[in-house]
Amino acid sequence: MSKLYLIRYGEIALKGENRSLFEDILLSNIKKSLDNKDKNLIIYKTPGRIFLETSTDQSIVIERLLKIAGIVSFSPVQKLSLNYNEMKKETLKIVRNNLKERENTSFRISARRSNKKYKYDSMELQYKLGEYVIENVDQNKIEVDLHQPELNINVEIRKHNSYIYSKVYQGIGGLPVGVTGNVGLMLSGGIDSPVAGYMGIKRGAKIIPVYFHSFPFTGDKTKQKVIELANILAKYQNNIDLYVVNFTDILQEINEKCPNKLMTIIMRRLMLKITELIVEKKNGKAIITGESIGQVASQTLDAIKVTNTVPKLPILRPLLGLNKVQIINMAKKIGTYDISIQPYEDCCTVFVPDSPETHPNMEQVEKGEATLDVDDLIKKAVNTVELINIEAY
Repeated sequence: MSKLYLIRYGEIALKGENRSLFEDILLSNIKKSLDNKDKNLIIYKTPGRIFLETSTDQSIVIERLLKIAGIVSFSPVQKLSLNYNEMKKETLKIVRNNLKERENTSFRISARRSNKKYKYDSMELQYKLGEYVIENVDQNKIEVDLHQPELNINVEIRKHNSYIYSKVYQGIGGLPVGVTGNVGLMLSGGIDSPVAGYMGIKRGAKIIPVYFHSFPFTGDKTKQKVIELANILAKYQNNIDLYVVNFTDILQEINEKCPNKLMTIIMRRLMLKITELIVEKKNGKAIITGESIGQVASQTLDAIKVTNTVPKLPILRPLLGLNKVQIINMAKKIGTYDISIQPYEDCCTVFVPDSPETHPNMEQVEKGEATLDVDDLIKKAVNTVELINIEAY
């Protein structure tokens, strides 16, 4: 049996002439997330609202809608006519069902009337429905609470129908994936970069993760860890193409010829160069990194300044103002933390010098890179990149 869901969005409503485009992309993303479960689902928009009708199990629908960027909140709803008698019976039914789970409850009715031709205004409808409930429920089991009710029954009066619901699930908000274009993500096995990717997704970016693998310095368990992180991110994006770069030869060249204290900076610069070459082939418009100012030696402002000179594409750092505790909390929230803390290191942690340069300048870095012979190695790395297609569900 199909169930109906009312879906709300936020800042999309402020997009003026582009609003319809943003709405259509959000509809498409919702459908992609669920149509592997229900090929016959129905999804449509009305002014300020999206409605989804599907026979998919409600727990699955809730789980997936909670991960779709652009959705501010949603509710399973009962669709009725504009007949007042239908509304009052459904309202009473919700209260009685709630009382099956608890001995007593406080409640309120919250009504909205976009259909100004309806015979009752919002205040009248709230009063009449509330009065009907009180008259038909044991007074010892129920009380009105207009401020912090345990049960808030919402009634929306629209042009042709009314909608009644009592549960509201908070979504992740933001913009629908795809509205801002393709964006590269330098994805490692750590805590930070998956969170940065998630924040990019929330701003409408379709992320293209690039991971640098350096076997045998980093093993297959590290690679699998990154694939698992990409799988989590795919649930927020519907699917992901993960690009795995063989970085071993370049890393050995850096290790043998570069000044030890500049290894991290130079490695970072070459990773950005390769990432840009890959991302540009996919019409990428920027590169996201998991850097946060001052967190490690390669994230001082001086270090960021010299790495910024490598790509022509802009580098986006969504974690810039967050501290480690805030980043960890977000990683736990999105489901990447437990994977990120698995004890399998990537090349960025394996090859950390004992005394890294925290205030590099371009003269130092260019001198350190002058001894490298990496042009052919970079071409080889880009041409032999491994593509892993990850479907969300």
